[in-house]
Amino acid sequence: QVQLVESGGDLVQAGGSLRLSCAASGRGFSINTMGWHRQAPGKQRDLVASITSTGGTNYADSVKGRFTISRDNAKNMVYLQMNSLKPEDTATYYCACSAIVYRNGIWASGDYWGQGTQVTVSS
Repeated sequence: QVQLVESGGDLVQAGGSLRLSCAASGRGFSINTMGWHRQAPGKQRDLVASITSTGGTNYADSVKGRFTISRDNAKNMVYLQMNSLKPEDTATYYCACSAIVYRNGIWASGDYWGQGTQVTVSS
């Protein structure tokens, strides 16, 4: 199993910045892609940004140029730097990863999610 714990969510004014962090922990795992998703009340959960183990990134159109995803493979951490925040960025932000985990003598792939951290942007 892989446990993901997010931090950094807060209330911020429009135009402000926040940095989200996510720490992955567990035993016998290797993480491939890490990413951030978000879900606003009454809406579906959408991908915000993702990053592969080799540093390849992907962003939702709505955050391109404002958000930057990065990771520290040695620490099993992923970050989301969010600048020029807008009220429409208000949501619960979830960290996720795809990983292979050594369990019962075999390597098995799976997707893992954190519990989420709230980001609220006031106008």
